[in-house]
Amino acid sequence: MSVRVLIVDDQQLVRAGLRMLCHTDPALEVVGEAATGREAIRLAEQLAPEVVLMDLRMPGMDGIRATAAILAARPATRVLVLTTFDDDDHLYPALAAGAAGFLVKDASPAELLAGIHRAAAGEQAFTPEILQRVVDAAVRARTAPESAASPPNGPNPLSGLTPRETEVLALLADGLGNAEIAVRLHVGVTTVKTHITNLLSKTGTTNRLQLALLGARLS
Repeated sequence: MSVRVLIVDDQQLVRAGLRMLCHTDPALEVVGEAATGREAIRLAEQLAPEVVLMDLRMPGMDGIRATAAILAARPATRVLVLTTFDDDDHLYPALAAGAAGFLVKDASPAELLAGIHRAAAGEQAFTPEILQRVVDAAVRARTAPESAASPPNGPNPLSGLTPRETEVLALLADGLGNAEIAVRLHVGVTTVKTHITNLLSKTGTTNRLQLALLGARLS
């Protein structure tokens, strides 16, 4: 079955380019296009896309508010932000809204197509530079002086992990996808998915990005 994709961007030329790129991949189906955040919310409800390619800067309702509204109505939808702006002022609000990934518009066609497939598969999709920045920020936060919100004697969410789960967590923090982790550890993709499910349960996290940030503590 094809991955159903909704393209959201206020520039018609950008939408046309993204549509043409998606058409080069027989496993992708563009089910609709939207030029505004409100139109994106309406089409997401009507067309039930699996992945939404979301621009952030649009007139009226921006992509961050549209992302939050789409996910509130359809939590299984994967929103992949595609933007010209990769600064923290756009990155972290998009992640807080529930975006499954963050790619800049100068990413290569191969990176964009791979990002759509990773998002559809339930993985996080980030350019390596952005993922590294998120992880670095997490490392800085973990190495900062202890705060009242993080008591020194609090439970360690990593203490109950098996050696294999620890390996998987470290590779997640490096930005690897399920297939890449499977190759690195010489196991099946299904086995990797099982480890990730166990990691989510043991650490109390809810998605791969939170796991990746937690894995930054291993370095």
